[in-house]
Amino acid sequence: MQLFDVYSLYDIEPVSGAGCHVYTADGTDYLDLYGGHAVISIGHAHPRYVDAVSRQAATLGFYSNSVINSLQQRMADLLGDISGYPDYQLFLCNSGAEANENAIKLASFATGRKKLLAFGKAFHGRTSGAVAATDNPKIQAPFNTTPNVTFVPLGDIDTARKMLETGEYCAAIIEGIQGVAGIRVPEDQFLRELREATTATGTLLILDEIQSGMGRTGRFFAHQQSGIRPDIITMAKGIANGFPMGAVLIAPTIEGHKGMLGTTFGGNHLACAAAIATLSVVADENMIANAASVGEYLIKGLKAIPGIIDVRGRGLMIGFDIPDGANLRKRLLFEHHIFTGGAGPDTIRLLPALCLSRDDADRFLYEAGRLFSQTL
Repeated sequence: MQLFDVYSLYDIEPVSGAGCHVYTADGTDYLDLYGGHAVISIGHAHPRYVDAVSRQAATLGFYSNSVINSLQQRMADLLGDISGYPDYQLFLCNSGAEANENAIKLASFATGRKKLLAFGKAFHGRTSGAVAATDNPKIQAPFNTTPNVTFVPLGDIDTARKMLETGEYCAAIIEGIQGVAGIRVPEDQFLRELREATTATGTLLILDEIQSGMGRTGRFFAHQQSGIRPDIITMAKGIANGFPMGAVLIAPTIEGHKGMLGTTFGGNHLACAAAIATLSVVADENMIANAASVGEYLIKGLKAIPGIIDVRGRGLMIGFDIPDGANLRKRLLFEHHIFTGGAGPDTIRLLPALCLSRDDADRFLYEAGRLFSQTL
């Protein structure tokens, strides 16, 4: 049987990792500034993470949500304390797309409305409802298109307010920082005005923090920079440092009932052990502060490199443009053993683990400065 050919692959197989580095079988070291697409939050093979997952796997790795699982409550308490949302409710699932699917469904249940407001260039996932809220026709099958989703340009509060005032929308969904779009940061004032508009129209506000959460931006959630509190927050990617997990944080004003949401694998014992270890390390090792500090250092360094324009982002969620040359430069960096990500032909994305050191940042800045100055 052949694998379904849907991925563009680097010609490399990492077999081990440590911190912000991965290694091939012959021991070749690659600096990982992509974190497996923002998934590796505390670094590869962190000893506390390995120990927690190993011990849980050796006792009980899985049982369904038909029994009590005290690890779920332990995780909820820890997440509430670290995130600043101790009064919210938690629903656990398996991925970011699933988190967004449940958030949208929950908003529709709570309001009795069926329309959804989303924003230009948004990416919310590849499952049916999530891809319908994603502004990318290339990944929308005919089945996924629906008149129930309206897209407005990011930052256009007048159009957003006009749509919401119809009273037809169950929710507005927005990323804390747009990742796939190339690290597009919503203005804090726009988020505050969107919060006001949703509140005024009885619309729920969903903050998709799947890529921008877990401390990546120097705050636990990117939206916290603006001072707002959404009705629903979605998480995934870095929440369990590579173990599949998604989460929906739900305001206490939203009521649930038995059978409203459900999942077979979500919140299983092994996933919760991985998430508890990840959250504990983020807190104990001050990784959010490190993300803020090293991210600021990287952004400053990138702005000094000729040929790079429009450096943007917060913390260790960084994008920058090299017109007509990003993919070639990304390939050059890979040839010099540095992994980065992309977002279209002009943009390079950096999403490293929150433990990135200044030494590793300097290694990247040196190579970028040297390689980007070359005429291709």
